[in-house]
Amino acid sequence: MVTTEVRDIAMDQYRAQQRAVRRATNRVQALWRQIDRGDITGSWTALAPALERAVTVEQTTAALLADAYLDAVQAAEGAETAAAGAVRASSLAGIASDGRPLLSLLYQPVIDWKVRLLAGQSPQEAARGSLASALRITSTQVADAGRGAVATGMAGRRTIQGYVRVVQPPACARCVILAGKEFGWNTGFQRHPKCDCIHLPTTLIARNQRGRQGADSFTPTTRPGTGAPGFLDPRAYFNSLPAAEQRRVFGEAGARAIREGADMGQVVNARRGMNAAGTTTRVGLRRGSRYWHVERRRALNAGEITPDVDRAFRIRSARLMPEEIFRTATSRDDAVQMLRRYGYLT
Repeated sequence: MVTTEVRDIAMDQYRAQQRAVRRATNRVQALWRQIDRGDITGSWTALAPALERAVTVEQTTAALLADAYLDAVQAAEGAETAAAGAVRASSLAGIASDGRPLLSLLYQPVIDWKVRLLAGQSPQEAARGSLASALRITSTQVADAGRGAVATGMAGRRTIQGYVRVVQPPACARCVILAGKEFGWNTGFQRHPKCDCIHLPTTLIARNQRGRQGADSFTPTTRPGTGAPGFLDPRAYFNSLPAAEQRRVFGEAGARAIREGADMGQVVNARRGMNAAGTTTRVGLRRGSRYWHVERRRALNAGEITPDVDRAFRIRSARLMPEEIFRTATSRDDAVQMLRRYGYLT
């Protein structure tokens, strides 16, 4: 079973990440409401630097939580806390989790706004839909920066063998059936828009002590006062929901099948609508960036350029995202080396 101390550490991490998400969404909502409906693109352009800053600041905050979180879990489980390097939080900020520049993703709700208007929605409905899209993007990108930082930090800590998916209610069916499942340290974190699930790192010591990760018996926290937060057991969670909520989360037929004893994993297609982070990015390739200096030094050592090529040096290849590094690395040492090369670890 997960110890109370480790559970509390994970829940503190979850709450801290959620606070960063809320700060970002509150700020983006305030800015989005300043967009002039008579000049959507022009007014968005004027607000764009503030919008980007609002998300980037909280992406950095979420990423900065990773090292202390990993240290705390390892210490609680009696594992050595030595790390190959510190997570470079700034490398995960200002970038969308699919690899594109953050600002280009933040423009998507503007396109959505105009499409809604062309489809005949009222100005009020179109504006509300656009705001909902902007907030969904914001919450996802802040949470993804936090998750990416934890995954990066785990790669550099050899006592961490994998992670358990921590799910907090209310949760969608796809996340519910993945609750408490253990994955390898280099397995990409499957998530959907607005997903707030997090990693709970698992160490070799803890695994040997307690065997397979278990889930606490679950009391719903969707209604205040009904119980303390715990790790969600899928079947117990399903049984705790009123019939109407079961139908809403799992669908009419799905809820009925589960009540009659069907396997939840077979009823729910967990992969539908879920994906890991992107593979490559062009963000962070600008002249003078840390990655630029690393790549110039590598090219110089490899004889690809001469020492006189300084400010004129240009990076030609795309920069790998952390989850692509985990997928392609041939070993943990290789993963750490690549994370350093691409600027995610110090």
